[in-house]
Amino acid sequence: MSKVYLIGAGPGDPGLLTLRAKEILERADVVVYDYLANKAFLNFARPDAEIIYVGKKGGDHTLPQGDINKLLVEKALSGKSVARLKGGDPYVFGRGAEEAEELLDAGADFEVVPGVTSAVAGPAYAGIPITHRSFASSVSFITGHEDPTKNESAHNWKALAEGTSTLVFFMGVKNLPDIAGNLMKHGRPASTPAALVRWGTTCKHRSMVSTLGEIADEAKRQGFKAPSLIVVGDVVSLRDRLNWFEHRPLLGKGVAVTRSREQASGLVAKLTDLGACCLEFPTIKITPLADYAPVDAAIDALSSNDWAVFTSVNGVKYFFDRLAKKGLDARAFAGLKVAAIGPATAEALLAKGIRSDFLPEKYVAESVVEGMLALGVAGKRVLIPRARQAREVLPEKLSEAGALVEVLPVYETILADQDPEDILGMLDMGELHYLTFTSSSTVDNFFAKIPAEKLAPYKDALKIACIGPITAKTLEAYGFAPTIMPEEFTIPALVDALAAAARGGK
Repeated sequence: MSKVYLIGAGPGDPGLLTLRAKEILERADVVVYDYLANKAFLNFARPDAEIIYVGKKGGDHTLPQGDINKLLVEKALSGKSVARLKGGDPYVFGRGAEEAEELLDAGADFEVVPGVTSAVAGPAYAGIPITHRSFASSVSFITGHEDPTKNESAHNWKALAEGTSTLVFFMGVKNLPDIAGNLMKHGRPASTPAALVRWGTTCKHRSMVSTLGEIADEAKRQGFKAPSLIVVGDVVSLRDRLNWFEHRPLLGKGVAVTRSREQASGLVAKLTDLGACCLEFPTIKITPLADYAPVDAAIDALSSNDWAVFTSVNGVKYFFDRLAKKGLDARAFAGLKVAAIGPATAEALLAKGIRSDFLPEKYVAESVVEGMLALGVAGKRVLIPRARQAREVLPEKLSEAGALVEVLPVYETILADQDPEDILGMLDMGELHYLTFTSSSTVDNFFAKIPAEKLAPYKDALKIACIGPITAKTLEAYGFAPTIMPEEFTIPALVDALAAAARGGK
């Protein structure tokens, strides 16, 4: 059935989206979203869903409210299931009720999905509880988006000023001098603690604390702009003690992740947990082979090998996918020894029922060769399922040592179709601080998209993190040197190194 779901997307942190909202997004025909709704939520939408952006950024509406109402009615009456995604909660200064009334008048069905309002979440992330037994037992949510030149305010300033409630103003930064002035004029002391919380709960989160008498001037000095909440009351005095979110080492730091989209999620999740603003800029795309006949033949002859060496998680995935298509499983490896380059590859094998017989101390081909030579690989048959395009060091060195090596491509890596303006735009705005590379192929493909001379002007401001000396050597060929390189060549170690660099101001 057609229906419009008025969904509160929460304050911006993707983790604060409700399960009900996610469920609706996953099956909606149409998604209509606002400026303040985190675009990450669009990843939950069906690939074939119609995505419509309607703006609603302070005074700059891509689509006026009346036209948004008409759009929702039109889509609903045409038989579509519509997810209307709104920042915060749809009924807390979100004009959700107006949209609901328009739908009812047009005979369209609707449902409200409440969201976490920024008035609660933003201050909480900044260490400000909006109620506290020692300071305030009530709270008032107030719109700060009033025209200061109109003859009469809709607010009872005397009641707001004389009460003991915590006051939370939405959309009030432009009117901050008038808001503070009205509260002091009607009796709220100028010494009352006051705070601003900008982009609360997101990677752009910032907060500042002052007093009611000084906050307007202080906000101007610190460059606080919309979207920001204004919090007034004694609870603000707890901010320094309870502030937990702003201690994250990468908070506000832009980090570009160049891994393939299939592999990026783990790295992005770890960086996001540390506060980073991640830009996914996949430089390679993982694709299956056009012809799997050689892989099928290798599987049929698997028992003739002594070793199978897996160099990546993707190698495990695509080889075992083909194994499954032939009705086989881990038992096909009976009698073989299995090596993995890196703990992630070893974990992928373990998930398939294979415990690695060999995991090198350092996760590069050279270390694998050294270790396998010590295990007596000379004269043994070695199968290496891997990407079609990869470094030849491992098979060449094993062959030189007397092993009978078969390189078996099980997938391909191709240049990803990515707009370089995503990176260059963030650099121009000073929003990109770190660039990460996890392999030589990510480096080569990155500079295929963005020539080295285009990146050169940002050389001093941009910090580059990479995994391993081989990746570093590839990077140096383009005229850049890594600023950050962990001793252990793993994703967790890379994340730890980035966090340490940020804590040290590097």
